[in-house]
Amino acid sequence: MTGESGQRSPARPPQVLDKELAASNKLCDIEVMRIPLVLILTLFLVAGLAIPLAAQGKSEAASIRALELQWTESYKQRQIQMLSSLLSEDFVITVEDGNTYSKMGYISHSAEPSVHVEVAEMSDLKVRMHGNTAVVTGAYHERGQSKGKPYEYHDRLTDVWMKVGGKWQVVASHYSVPVK
Repeated sequence: MTGESGQRSPARPPQVLDKELAASNKLCDIEVMRIPLVLILTLFLVAGLAIPLAAQGKSEAASIRALELQWTESYKQRQIQMLSSLLSEDFVITVEDGNTYSKMGYISHSAEPSVHVEVAEMSDLKVRMHGNTAVVTGAYHERGQSKGKPYEYHDRLTDVWMKVGGKWQVVASHYSVPVK
C-alpha cells in the first residue's frame, strides 16, 4: 500500500483492518439509517402543515355552504340588501331558459312584487375549495307564483364564489333543468 506521499506504508495486521472495516460499515449503517429518519421527519413536518390547511378548507367549505343557504333564504324573503352584499359587482347568472342577468338584473327580478316564492330549497350541495375560489354544485327546488300563475322548478346549479378582501361573494351562477 502506498500513502499520500507515494511511499509504501507498513502493512497492518488483519485484525486492525477488520476493525477499520467494521467501523466503516457502522458509519455506512448510520448513514443508511439517517436517510429514512430524515424522510420520516420531513413527512411529519409536511403533515403538520397540511392538517391545519385541510381543516381550514373544511371550515371555509362550511362557510360557503352557510352563505348558499343565506342567499336562498334572502331570495325567498326578498331581502335585497342581503342579496346585494352576497353578489360581486360583476356577478352574472344564467337561468333555466338560457337568459343571463347581471347583479342589477337579478336583484330587480328578486324584488319583483308579482313573484311570490313559496318554496326555495337546496339539496345535494357539494363545495370544492380551490384557494380563494369555491365551486358549489347541487340541486335546487323552487315553487311559487308569478303574475298570478303557479310555477315550479327542479334545477341543478353551479355557483362560483371568490374571496376578495377577506369576504366571500358569488361571482357566477348557472341553473339548468335536468333532462329526463
